[in-house]
Amino acid sequence: MKITNARIVLLDRVIERGTIEIENERIIGIREGIEKDSDIDAGGKYLAPGIVDLHTHGSGGFDFMDGEESDIHGAAHSLAMFGTTCCLPTTLTSSDEELFAFLDNLKSAQKNRSNNECRMPGAHLEGPYFNMDQKGAQDPRYIIPPKKGHYMKVLEKADGNIKRWSVAPEVDGAMEFIKDVSKMGVVISGGHTKADFDTVGRAVENGMTMLTHYYSAMSSMIKKGSWKILGVTEAGFYFDELTVELIADGCHIPANLLKLIFKLKDRDHIIGISDSMRGAGFESGDSILGPKNNGTPVIIEDGVAKLSDRSCFAGSIATGIRLVKTLATLAEENMVSVFKTVSYNPARIIGMEKEIGSLEEGKYADFIIFDDEYKLDSVYISGEKVR
Repeated sequence: MKITNARIVLLDRVIERGTIEIENERIIGIREGIEKDSDIDAGGKYLAPGIVDLHTHGSGGFDFMDGEESDIHGAAHSLAMFGTTCCLPTTLTSSDEELFAFLDNLKSAQKNRSNNECRMPGAHLEGPYFNMDQKGAQDPRYIIPPKKGHYMKVLEKADGNIKRWSVAPEVDGAMEFIKDVSKMGVVISGGHTKADFDTVGRAVENGMTMLTHYYSAMSSMIKKGSWKILGVTEAGFYFDELTVELIADGCHIPANLLKLIFKLKDRDHIIGISDSMRGAGFESGDSILGPKNNGTPVIIEDGVAKLSDRSCFAGSIATGIRLVKTLATLAEENMVSVFKTVSYNPARIIGMEKEIGSLEEGKYADFIIFDDEYKLDSVYISGEKVR
């Protein structure tokens, strides 16, 4: 199959009028120019890598922790319809029973995944080892400190399927957890934390490499008497080793702060994520954050999910293509930077950059086509059109 007359977004440039050729699920050629013998004319629209979302709880009315394998398939299908071609299904703090059910269901869903669902190479555990003072929308009933007996039990149950784990580095037992689990190849990310700068530094030394939803549910500089105490947000700028994760929905991080982050932080260490809950794809109404039978009631309004008392945001309703629009219009990043942020960098973090995350010969043909107004035209996974 050949698609021509497309603005093809590569890692280093945009081909203004190009042709891409796909065979046996993979890209076999990317060329300048419009070719007459092509199967599809893209009409000058953008053709770019599919979004790789390392932090999403669900979409289309489904949450990955709803309790059935069919719910995981439903969420993965909805994500794909909005431009996400690979994701890490993400948990919330929950009972062990709910967590273990999710891990079992994910294994089964991975084996039975259809091509109209995004890839799911593993899970992101968001919790339960958080600071209660920065719990945000996390259920306080299940927030606990990390203990080796517990996290080793979770790791055994997951059987290598945990790609990323978010933790508050200041809670009792966290440093041992970070050291132990990072050595197993799991990406450790600081989140829902009120750690000070020095604690983040120790966590980095022990293997923490990311910060979860930067500027949300984390500490910033405070004053104690006349002394200024730096927090997690300042540490995110200071430590080059840390990749910061941005909820690119245009609500959690305002435009000027997005621009500041891109101005101060190396673009190799920024990723865009949705942090989407089941309401992604809907514009308003009542919903539930977390498992449908044991989750937290939320309200969808103003382009975001909020707790019922409107005291804080409760996850986003961003879709894959909305991440692209936010970074291009609010952050004012060019297309190469946008797709490095939402596609290549996330793929690299989970060790999949040789297969997905950018448009290159030999990689899977996972890509999206959209117009200048960020209206999604089509989505391809392994060269097959799924939307």
